[in-house]
Amino acid sequence: MISKSTIDQVFETARVEEVIGDFVQLKKSGSNFKGLSPFTDERTPSFMVSPVKQIWKDFSSGKGGNVVAFLMEHEHFSYPEAIRYLAKKYQIEIEETEQTDQEKLIRDEQESMYLVSEFAAQFFRQTLLETDIGKAIGLSYFKERGFTIETIKKFDLGYSPDQWSTFTDHALEKGYQLKFLEKTGLTIVREDKKFDRFKGRVMFPIHSMSGRVLGFGGRILTSDKRTAKYLNSPESEIYHKSKVLYGLYHAKQAIAKEDRCYLVEGYTDVIQFHQTGIENVVSSSGTALTPEQIRLINRLTPNITLLFDSDPAGIRASLRGVDLILEQGMNVQICTFPEGEDPDSFARKNSSEQLRAYIEAHSHDFIAFKASLLMEDAKNDPVKRAGIIRDIVNSIARIPDQIQQELYLQETARTLDISEEVLFATLAQVVSKGQQPTRPRKMKQMEVVRKEPAPVKVDALYELEKTIIGILLHYGPVEEQFEDLILKQNEKGELVLEPVVHQARVFEKVFLDLQEDEIAFTNPQFQKVYQQLMNHYTQDANFSVDTFVNSLGPEEVSEVTHILMDEEQHVLHDWDRMNIFVKDKKAEIARLVNETILSLRRHLVSQKIMELTEMLKSKEIAETSALLQEVMDYNSLRRVLSEKLNRVL
Repeated sequence: MISKSTIDQVFETARVEEVIGDFVQLKKSGSNFKGLSPFTDERTPSFMVSPVKQIWKDFSSGKGGNVVAFLMEHEHFSYPEAIRYLAKKYQIEIEETEQTDQEKLIRDEQESMYLVSEFAAQFFRQTLLETDIGKAIGLSYFKERGFTIETIKKFDLGYSPDQWSTFTDHALEKGYQLKFLEKTGLTIVREDKKFDRFKGRVMFPIHSMSGRVLGFGGRILTSDKRTAKYLNSPESEIYHKSKVLYGLYHAKQAIAKEDRCYLVEGYTDVIQFHQTGIENVVSSSGTALTPEQIRLINRLTPNITLLFDSDPAGIRASLRGVDLILEQGMNVQICTFPEGEDPDSFARKNSSEQLRAYIEAHSHDFIAFKASLLMEDAKNDPVKRAGIIRDIVNSIARIPDQIQQELYLQETARTLDISEEVLFATLAQVVSKGQQPTRPRKMKQMEVVRKEPAPVKVDALYELEKTIIGILLHYGPVEEQFEDLILKQNEKGELVLEPVVHQARVFEKVFLDLQEDEIAFTNPQFQKVYQQLMNHYTQDANFSVDTFVNSLGPEEVSEVTHILMDEEQHVLHDWDRMNIFVKDKKAEIARLVNETILSLRRHLVSQKIMELTEMLKSKEIAETSALLQEVMDYNSLRRVLSEKLNRVL
């Protein structure tokens, strides 16, 4: 694990505006920066970054947090991956916490394999772009495929010289160990001889979701039938074929933004789509689709479209992956290209708009597609037809949503001209424990009734607690002159609030008032934040919001960011320019604190009155006198608080 000292150093060094600036075009706006949301399509900026507080907020999607939260949202990194990314960006050495010797060995070996793989990618790229042999053979091939220099550089494409050990010799000269060259599969060792695994091939580096090189795919350029056309890196401690999708590193943002993933078969399909302008595309690299690969896509979107060429045999083989997609509750469609075309060739001949239009027009629901494809083989053979129907029902049985199951069964019945009852009976045999799905024999006609929208109910207690946290975050250490209100009886025996003026820091005032009334936060996240704020204010004389935010957990970071940035929202709209001036809360901090505490007290008193009133309904008349007196006392207190707040009961 990464040590706490390294994490602290990363947070101290990383600047949120610099990191986000690598992904979003930011413009200065007062003390903040603003830009277009990277999470939604918009024309008016709603994305704001605060360098002072070291946080960001996207008002269009509601997302927000610190610098690590941005990388986790935008780049889909895990927490450790985000920390490592920042450490690399700011050249911070990562320290690991105490590990066993075995754990250290595994970690060191994995890191060595990553370094070897990244060195290899650099070597192949330089060979392709900077050597005569690379330009003549490798670069010529890529240009024949229609790839531009920009695309070649984007995907780190390369070339491995057609010589037995050129790469291996160069790597050893640079100090890389032979055992790691062998473990990554870059070098084949036979007794005392060493060979380059990918000699004479154009190279396709395979990246992790965070961008590290895991392995390679290499394509041979000769027509030797004895040699495999494509060769992949073997399984290793850092490369597991079943857990990797080619192109995901470059496609993840587009997939999340488009809310759809296109799945193709080969490397060049992915690259050609990107060059055409469609970036939400990945490849299983010619291997059978696995549950791990599907889960990678499902992290970004539940919608997936399989893109096939017109080869029927290849399509049938790939259909096995459809059932795995259905099992994970994803929405799957299938699109095939015209005869003689594959995704690569079709994308090369068409513009982005034409390609999108074709896919949209020719994408079919998997049931309809599977039925039409398989029934061609069955023709008039009843036994084959029955087998195909059972195959389709087996696929439907994998869908976790029962409503979708029923709709798909109805569609299958129409497509294959078979009764729904038979299909439901077949499904009942397939589903777990043989329990037949319940289904009404006759559906009642649906009556559409206009329903008035329910009024939005404001949670007053949540809003008051949120305001208190906001006050502590913004003004906690500020010293102010407060007018405390002491509850007393006047000469007539009436409850009144007498003012007493004193100096105090905001956090002290809030703490003492809440403690005096024995008020605890009902929202668990606010309770956590409140306790940590009080600890920071009482123990750290140099309190800073950015340090505090970075000490919180992910859920608390999100909540605190929303509170901190909500007051900045008016900056996005340039209201001052339109002579609409937002009142500065700093000018009346003491009044804001007093009003919020009074409002919270009044709200809690009102809740108590409601509780006592409910109790009165269940009591005998003889037992109600004490409760009635208590209700009257609380009503008197509420009246006093309301008068002070200038509110009407």
